[in-house]
Amino acid sequence: QVQLVESGGGSVQPGGSLTLSCRISGLTDGDYCMGWFRQPPGKEREPVARIDIDGVNMMPDSVRGRFTISNDNGKNTADLQMNNLTPEDTAMYYCAAHEGRCDWAMAWVLVEYIYNYWGQGTQVTVSS
Repeated sequence: QVQLVESGGGSVQPGGSLTLSCRISGLTDGDYCMGWFRQPPGKEREPVARIDIDGVNMMPDSVRGRFTISNDNGKNTADLQMNNLTPEDTAMYYCAAHEGRCDWAMAWVLVEYIYNYWGQGTQVTVSS
């Protein structure tokens, strides 16, 4: 049984930083693609970052330059380092995964639909 467990959420002031961690277990040997998504209050869920098993990663313009994702050399983890946080980053953050390589050609608006394993989410609140 595949399980994803997120940790590291919390409250921070604007301009602050947080690191979210995700650990996945139960996957069979092989390639997989992990990602972080977020759902702000009253809004749709949106992608934040994706990373392949070999560390290749991509993130949308909305967070590029402030967020980074890493996977500890493919050890079934995906850490999201978030810097210079703003109130607009307030959201429930979810870790997700799917087997196989990340499809880098896929449009960001479609990415969510190919992930079939999801964590329970961790809340991030940015306020003064």
